[in-house]
Amino acid sequence: MTDRQRERLCAALKAHLAGGRPLAPEGSSPLWNGFMALSRARTCGPGGANPISFPEILAWARLMRVPLEPHHVEILTAMDQVWLQDFYGKATGKPPATPLTAAAFDAWHG
Repeated sequence: MTDRQRERLCAALKAHLAGGRPLAPEGSSPLWNGFMALSRARTCGPGGANPISFPEILAWARLMRVPLEPHHVEILTAMDQVWLQDFYGKATGKPPATPLTAAAFDAWHG
């Protein structure tokens, strides 16, 4: 179910970013709303938007008293990947050559 939920949420986010009406899968509104809240609070660096970090997810979950399981975090980071690909694709006119992950960003910037 986790893979299917991730795929459906990522597809809903892609549709939303393309200007469509977001139709998050039934029962996934806590993750959808969580991603939207985290994305609105996203930091930016000299190169543009940064990925949502694990500490940011943890802080949000604690502040909002939302219990998250590891598969929930995986879904949130997959949704973030979709958002970043869309953002950088629109900024440059093409998608990035390789997906930008939180781990890749941390490895690059230390």
